[in-house]
Order: sequence, then C-alpha cells, then structure tokens
Amino acid sequence: MSADTDSTRIASYLDSLEKHRKLSPHTVASYRRDLGELTELAAASPGAPALAALSHFHIRKFAAQLHAQGQNARSIARKLSAWRGFFAWLSEREALPSNPVEGIKPPRRDKPLPKALSADDAVRVVAQPSPGKDAHGASQLCNRAMFELLYSSGLRVSELAALDVRFAKEGGYVSAGWIDFDAGEVSVTGKGNKQRTVPVGAPALEALRAWLSVRNTLVRLDPHPLFLSERGTRISARVLQLRLKAHAKALGIPANVHPHVLRHSFASHVLQSSGDLRAVQEMLGHASIAATQVYTSLDFQRLAQVYDAAHPRAKKINTDK
Repeated sequence: MSADTDSTRIASYLDSLEKHRKLSPHTVASYRRDLGELTELAAASPGAPALAALSHFHIRKFAAQLHAQGQNARSIARKLSAWRGFFAWLSEREALPSNPVEGIKPPRRDKPLPKALSADDAVRVVAQPSPGKDAHGASQLCNRAMFELLYSSGLRVSELAALDVRFAKEGGYVSAGWIDFDAGEVSVTGKGNKQRTVPVGAPALEALRAWLSVRNTLVRLDPHPLFLSERGTRISARVLQLRLKAHAKALGIPANVHPHVLRHSFASHVLQSSGDLRAVQEMLGHASIAATQVYTSLDFQRLAQVYDAAHPRAKKINTDK
C-alpha cells in the first residue's frame, strides 16, 4: 500500500467516524493526529512499511518509542485505541493477516506518589491556631485535637470521625474507636472491619484533653462521639475536610491540605526517621506491605542530600586549588 493510499484510507476512515458514528469534530481531529503519528512512525521505520504491512512487532516498537519520548501511559493507551479502531475498519476492506494492535498493551501507568507535607509545615498545620480565631474557643480546640491526632497516629478521616470519648457497649451500640489516655493509644476500626491500636503522641494527648474540657458545652443528644460539630452532633468526614483545608489556607500553606495529606505525612516522616516499613504498615492498617512500600519512594532527594552531607565517602572532591 503506497503512502498516497495510506492517506486516502485514513481520510476515508475519518470520514466514516464523522458521518456514520457521528463523532464530534474535536474527537475526529484527535483521531487524525494519532493516525498521523502512526504514519510518521511507520515512515521512519526500516523499509518504511505501509500501514497494511505493519505487524505486532512494529506496533510494540512504536509504543516503546512513544514511551521513551516521555509520553505518559494514558496518552499512549489512547493512541493504541485509535490505531486499533483504524485497523479493525481497514480489515473489513483489505485482506490483513490480523489487527497488528490487538493484544498490545500500553506501559503501566505510574502510581502517583502520596503527597506529604514537610515536617515543618505539618507541625505548623497541627500546632498553630487559625489566624484571627480564638485559640481557646471550642471549635478551635476541637480542630487542633483532630489535626494533631491525624498527624500523630496516621488515622484515616473515617476512623477519626468514628471515635468515641471512651469505649461503649450498650444496647445494640458498640464503639468503633476510642482513646486510651493511660496507655497513650487510640484504637480504631479500619478497612475490612479490622481493629488496630496506634500510639498517640504527647502533643496530641494534650490537645485532646484541652478539647474534652470544653466538649460538654456542645453535647446535645449523643454522648458518645469524641469530636462534635457546632450543632453538637458527630463530626462528619466532609466537615473535617473543609475545616482542615480552610485552616491550612489561613496559615499560608501552599499545598492542598486534606486529612489524607496528614496521614501521608505521618507515614513518610516516621519511615524517614525509623526505616521500619513493617511498623509503619501496622500503624497505617495496610493489609499488604506493597501498599506501604510507596512511601519508600517519598522525598528521595532529601535522603540523598542527607547522605551527601553525612557520609564520609560521599564528600565532593574540592577541585579548587
């Protein structure tokens, strides 16, 4: 099939997408770009094979080339889909050995690393009151206790919202989580209805005691919830998210701070200090160590800087004479 014939076939295919499948001009233009890129890749290959002569080997090679150019997995997947559709259409009109794109998978999408605050920013978020607010007001004391506990123990937002003042089992009610001040621990029920107990740091315990000293002024109906809304009902995950985001913004923290950011910060900071992946897995309540291993990739640049500064064999050689 000549280059002119390839162009004609592509034009005919795009016309069918627009007229028969009723795709939008924007979508058709996207197909045109993807097929144009396929044509360029084929033309740059040894022997410049026509599209109908392309094999699985060619398509795999093209996908690898796109990946090497820095194109992300999502973009490559879209192009493979466009090429697959074209060859399916062409096979109805030409005698092709097979659809050369069938069975070709894009490279794996990189799993995004959790975003974590620096240790200084994390401490600012949990320890400082919102500017212009009464630090000793009930809602501010509640906020500080919640934020300190999120960062101190790496809880999920749902686990924190479900906490009770103390363990209760009465009627049909059983506490899903509670604080043990004497032991300095928090017990929670996580994913898969699995319970775990996590240490609570001294600043978080102090903040919790300060909150409990005023909590009774908000209690209306339910005596169990540890954290309450301004109406005296159990705090919801959504309200907690909004409070934390507004608080971080008021402090001038540039990141989009939500409860999971504090959980990520807890995990990465503990792992950086201890290197104990199994302990972090237990505290986070991860069923698999693989879910925790993502934190080993966090802040590698910082670790490399520490190595360069501390290791005697990592010192830069001074070439200035």
